[in-house]
Amino acid sequence: MALLQLHHLTLHSLPFTPKLHHSRFSTRKSLRFSFSASASTTMAKQVLVPVANGTEPMEAVITIDVLRRSGAEVTVASVQKELRVDACHGVKIVADALVGDCKDTGFDLIALPGGMPGATNFKDCAVLESVVKKQAADGRLYAAVCASPAVALGSWGLLKGLKATCYPSFMEQLSSCATAVESIVQQDGKVVTSRGPGTTMEFSVALVEQLYDKEKADEVSGPLLLRPNHGDEYKVIELNPMEWKCNNIPQILVPIADGSEEMEAVMIIDILRRAKANVVVASVGDNLEILASRKVKLVADMLLDEAAKLSYDLIVLPGGLGGAQAFANSDKLVNMLKKQAESNKPYGAICASPALVLEPHGLLKGKKATAFPAMCNKLSDQSFIDNRVVVDGNLITSRGPGTSMEFALGIVEKFFGRPKALELAKVMLFVH
Repeated sequence: MALLQLHHLTLHSLPFTPKLHHSRFSTRKSLRFSFSASASTTMAKQVLVPVANGTEPMEAVITIDVLRRSGAEVTVASVQKELRVDACHGVKIVADALVGDCKDTGFDLIALPGGMPGATNFKDCAVLESVVKKQAADGRLYAAVCASPAVALGSWGLLKGLKATCYPSFMEQLSSCATAVESIVQQDGKVVTSRGPGTTMEFSVALVEQLYDKEKADEVSGPLLLRPNHGDEYKVIELNPMEWKCNNIPQILVPIADGSEEMEAVMIIDILRRAKANVVVASVGDNLEILASRKVKLVADMLLDEAAKLSYDLIVLPGGLGGAQAFANSDKLVNMLKKQAESNKPYGAICASPALVLEPHGLLKGKKATAFPAMCNKLSDQSFIDNRVVVDGNLITSRGPGTSMEFALGIVEKFFGRPKALELAKVMLFVH
């Protein structure tokens, strides 16, 4: 069996501030497998994450998910008139509260995701402006990523005299209201800023360290499977290479269910839609709205019964323990996957799903695959489990939240080619 290496994307690390140097974030692989938020020995920290129409969903969901893993109580607050927001790339998120309901609550941290026009909607929200200004005046932590440092925090005068970073195309605007630097994550006093989707996991782990301590940040970052260094090149291992065919635009099904890992689901959906694939998000359940593993509420495009009437160039499963179990128990979805495999059409899974869905239904027979480390003992063939992304003919598998971007980019490479994947990786600041 030939082993081919499918493209190396070379990265160059941007400097961390010394206090937030990336080596402080552990990538231990031996931590126990857990899909419930870790308990805190002290009173839970209170965190506000606002969302808006036009928010970058990867940045919002990664921030929420990682902070909830730390044991923080995260309130997702809509700055719109209703709880549901239409984030970028057609991702629909349902908030926990309206921002007006949160104005009298004290928070240990307020963290703003980016995205446009989401950052502008933040800037124009008088209630959010007053809440964040009070946070700063009280000497409490506040943070922002991507466009929001410049568009929101900078416009509100909350970065004066401070070092900050943001998405590259907003650096000029940032330089008029802060000392603009090109760090992946920048902390100055009580403000933490970062650059884009590809730096949000590091940003979120840094926020955990600021809220708690290094030990808590290490505990949370281990199961995420972050790249050891943001500057490392990543690789997709490909065996038995074959062309993944489609008629002009790939038709891709992404099922979601209660208990699906929201970071994995959203990164897959977001990145494939950035590549201009036609992505159908289907709920494996009775309702369009699902409650993901870290309690983020996502809204599917349709129910699986309706989605099953269509044909797909790829069916790809996010992980999450509860979601994977729901997938495995769905006769309709399992039959779709079996038909896909029998037709030699592409299918894939990440995290718990290769072990809990594909393996028990015979969909890994004769295939090399990987999965979440603590689930790999369920795979009958474990010879390639240490790879972050594995393609074997019409199958693609991967390990966890921290490998989701590589996983999605691997799919983009198979359908659109390496240049397109590399272009997207640069736009997201996943590669330099």
